[in-house]
Amino acid sequence: MAKIPESYLPPPELRPRRIYSLEEFKNIPQKFNSTEILLDQTAAKYGDRTAIYFDDQRISYKQLQAGVNRVANGLRKLGVEEGDRVLLRMPNIPPIIVCNFAIIKIGAVSLPTSVLFARTEIAHVANLSEAKVILVAAMMLGEVEAAKADLKSVKTIVVVGGDENEVRAKGYTPYADLMKNPDQCEAVKRDRMDVSVLLFTSGTTGLPKGTAHFMEESLIVADGFGKYCWEVSDRDVIGGPAPLAMAAGYSTVAVIPFRYGAGVSLIPKFDPVSMFKNIQNHKITIMSALPTAYRKMLVDINPKDWDYSSLRFCTGGGEALTAKTYLDWKEKFGLEIYEGLGTTEMMFVFISSAVTKKVKPGAIGTACPGYDVRVVNESFEQVKPGEVGKMIVRGPTGTIYWKDNDKQKSSVRDGWCLAGDVVTMDEDGYVQFLSREDDLIKSSGYRIGPEEIEEALVTHPAVADAGVVGVPDPIMGQKTKAFVQLKPGIAPSEELKKALVEHCKGKIAVYKLPRDIDFIEALPRTAVGKLLRRILRQQEVEKTKR
Repeated sequence: MAKIPESYLPPPELRPRRIYSLEEFKNIPQKFNSTEILLDQTAAKYGDRTAIYFDDQRISYKQLQAGVNRVANGLRKLGVEEGDRVLLRMPNIPPIIVCNFAIIKIGAVSLPTSVLFARTEIAHVANLSEAKVILVAAMMLGEVEAAKADLKSVKTIVVVGGDENEVRAKGYTPYADLMKNPDQCEAVKRDRMDVSVLLFTSGTTGLPKGTAHFMEESLIVADGFGKYCWEVSDRDVIGGPAPLAMAAGYSTVAVIPFRYGAGVSLIPKFDPVSMFKNIQNHKITIMSALPTAYRKMLVDINPKDWDYSSLRFCTGGGEALTAKTYLDWKEKFGLEIYEGLGTTEMMFVFISSAVTKKVKPGAIGTACPGYDVRVVNESFEQVKPGEVGKMIVRGPTGTIYWKDNDKQKSSVRDGWCLAGDVVTMDEDGYVQFLSREDDLIKSSGYRIGPEEIEEALVTHPAVADAGVVGVPDPIMGQKTKAFVQLKPGIAPSEELKKALVEHCKGKIAVYKLPRDIDFIEALPRTAVGKLLRRILRQQEVEKTKR
């Protein structure tokens, strides 16, 4: 048994205070296995029902359970023991669900990684986690091989797909070998506070940071958000493009559906047409997607071309939805989008309009059942409704960094998790996101969130995309600068810059108007659509050095 050293996790005094206010959270067993509860117990009740929809494939709960047990036994043969970390590198395809359940079933720790990670991040994550085995899709083997010389703890590389003979010739293990094992496997019961999943941040501000998640958190997410916000039943099919390596994707794809005998619809790579094909063919009832995905679907999808009548619930998070996206989606598809906010550190969404089922366009929503969300000033005192402040949160999940006590110290205070967001909260408890703390613009004594300016800019008919940052100014401290991507066929000009500023007047306060505008070909965004304002700021700094 490879027990995780206590020094890998923050000491008790640096951890957030966990609060279990819902009855469901008070009844979690002290020792259990989440695969046994989410899969084995569900398969006993819903064995022949479809668990996974993937293209034309339909995988039943019984079939999934058998595959999980085979892979679990195969991993044991490879020497994986309780507490060992197993790294996953796959898009959202059926084997990633199988492997994740199998890893946890034998008491090991599942570590799904972003498909965007290159060799540097792969080596960093594998070494920091001391991963013993890597399970990688054949199509993604290249970067793993490029990182191989730098891997310090990895003993075995298992390749999913590809030519088995070629895989063996390279010294790797074909996934097919794991699937030849017996289809019965006893689950290893572990303490509810044992680490079962490691999720790494996207690495948009340096190398990815590991966040540890305990065995109990799968049940907390399913019995909290799944029950009270999505109201999941065995009649649901849940789908969305977020990869398993993201907290939003992990809970959506690998946790919540299985608690209720629902199905999950997998999409390995998002594009609007593929998503609507899945909605139509898999009869998706609940869709979870980033606002960028909703905006792409708004542009590319004609509602008359698709049957999306099964869809009863749309949720989103990861970046600001904006009132415009919400209203455009409702007008075009006749459906609400219930926005949400969560973090990798907190495992899933802790603020959402899905709580009340009432949307206030431009606001995210209220605290999810089981969570306490507050807005405080620099002195950590709660501010009045409508006042700008920093968001803090506590609940049944909390920030636990892996081997990073310095980051832990700056992320938890007095038992509260510091989300790093600047927000306001109204009298009804609805939170409006203004900015990440790093992105907040401080100009002439004002605190300005860039999203509000960006939202005003993109309503101009010439604008395809916009990003706003604060750049140094000797008099104002910082001034607002906008970077604008124009729609095809629109020519940049000084007159258009003036027109954009005029367009924003009346939509935002005068002190928030962009003081400078640059036209650029494309804004820097991650693969899942998050705007990288840090890169825009860096480019401005480099300009001043020239």
